[in-house]
Amino acid sequence: MKKIMIIDDDPDFVEVTRIILESKNYKVINAYNREDAMVIMNQDRPDLILLDIMMNQPLDGVEICKQILDERQLNNIPIIVVSSITDSPYASKFPTDEYMSIDDWISKPAQPDTLLSKVSLYLQRYQN
Repeated sequence: MKKIMIIDDDPDFVEVTRIILESKNYKVINAYNREDAMVIMNQDRPDLILLDIMMNQPLDGVEICKQILDERQLNNIPIIVVSSITDSPYASKFPTDEYMSIDDWISKPAQPDTLLSKVSLYLQRYQN
């Protein structure tokens, strides 16, 4: 069973996304902040990450990406950003450099079919 990690500070988004993913037999783990996310990932490595950018701090997701890139055991996990930053005042601060090593992007609100299709695509692409 493939394990998906949701990193997002919005409990409603996490719960709805969990229901969508579990309906397709994915195991779901989650974290609501950067610190918990790194601890959980190192203890229970996910197969794919769904990552919000704006959490406790406006660009927390960017910091998570930097930390993942620096961790050898984590830096090959596919990351799909699910965020509404493009519709926020922080859009111009969003980096497009090497610290945003992401595989894909979904704008919130995420459509279930789009979410499932991208999750499936990247799980297949990164299969060992």
